[in-house]
Formats: sequence, structure tokens, C-alpha cells
Amino acid sequence: METHRPLASKVVVIMGGSGGIGAATARLFAEAGAKVAVVAGRERQKAVAVAGELPGEGHRAYVAAIEDSAALASLADVVAADFGRVDVLVNSAGFTRAIAHADLDTLTDELFDHILRVNCRGMFAAVRAFAKHLRAHGEGLVVNISSIAATTGVGSNIAYCVAKAGTDVMGSALARALAPEIRVMTVSPGIVATGFVPGRDLAWQEKQAAATPLKRVASPEDVGKAVLACAVGLTFSTGSVVQVDGGRHL
Repeated sequence: METHRPLASKVVVIMGGSGGIGAATARLFAEAGAKVAVVAGRERQKAVAVAGELPGEGHRAYVAAIEDSAALASLADVVAADFGRVDVLVNSAGFTRAIAHADLDTLTDELFDHILRVNCRGMFAAVRAFAKHLRAHGEGLVVNISSIAATTGVGSNIAYCVAKAGTDVMGSALARALAPEIRVMTVSPGIVATGFVPGRDLAWQEKQAAATPLKRVASPEDVGKAVLACAVGLTFSTGSVVQVDGGRHL
């Protein structure tokens, strides 16, 4: 039974849990026996829908904007009170917009700041909010969703590449700062078939798949499996970046 439900006593919080990667990750953790707190950024009904379809019992839905630090602090205390503990925090909330890298004018100061606020600072704020609860049992885990854009410099726009590079470095810094009670891992996908970047249709995905060594783009489940592996398999790893890109970074 423990082999099939290795996380039966655990509580997992998934920021961005109503999105493609978040929902797939929630399902995998629920199948592993965990109770899941599905957090949507603004539309609670989306989180309710995801939580309602998860296997097992005891899952709950919440709403909190990742860029709202006060809301995250409140969320952390509410989730800990509802479940009695928090063991894993998955930061999969994000936002971007497709802007050609040479189009400097379209990437305004306001948009640049918003992308960093959501995709990098928000992750830090979520970790800060949940740290005391993750630390309580001595085996906490944070998994941040990054992107190979952090290292390739190729992504939806320059600000997104910068934000994800910050995510990778932040994971290393937090891993040192929060050890040994909390491990921090980073999962770095390539292109994922979720519709996350507006304007990238099936034809675009097929073209990218042809240029990827494993000849397909990632599914949300591919990324979710890597997140789950951080919890059940890579238990002596912290500060590491796990790439899930079919070899696209090569």
C-alpha cells in the first residue's frame, strides 16, 4: 500500500493549481495519496473544478494572487489550519506574453515589472508565507516551476527569460538558506502543450517538436511526474534543476 500511496500522510499546496501543469501535478500527487490544496490566482471555480476531480478525499480549493504577498500569508495560515500541516509547496503560477525579443518597445516597463512580479517575486513570497509550516515537520519541500528559457535565453519574451533565470538562482539560494528542514527543487520544462503562451497554436507546436531531439513537446503530465519525483524519489537532492524538455536545451 505504501508503494502505491507513498504520500498518504502528506499535504501538498499547488499555486497555479488550476492551470495545465498545476492541474496535472495535483492529480499525480492525489494518486500518490496526498491531500491537495489547489490554489487558483483569481477564479476560485477553476480551483474547485480541479479539486473536485482529484482521486481520493480531503482536497480543497483556494484563491490567492501570487503577486499579493498579504493574500499569500493569509492563505498559508488558512491552509495549515484546514489540513493541520503543509508538507510540499509547488509554485506553478505564472504569466507571460509572446513578444519578439527584438521588439524592445512593446516590452514596456510596466509589463516587464509585472512579468518579474508574477513569475519570480511571487514564488519567493509564497515560500516566505509557507516556510514556517513546511519547516514544522522537518521534511518540507518546495518545487518551483522554471523554464529552459532561463539558460537558453530563448522564450516568450526577454523579461520571461530574466524571470526564469532568477527562479533558478533563487532555488539555489533558498536551498542553502532553508536546509535541512526544507528542500528546494526546480523543475525546468521546455515547451509544454498547455496554451500557456497565447498565440502558439498546434502548427507551431508541431514545428517545435520536429526540432526537439525526442520529437515531441512536453505534456503537463511530463512536468508533473518530475515534480512528483522530487517528493518521492529525489529525497537527497536540494538546490537542483531538473530539466524536462526532451533534450531541447542541447
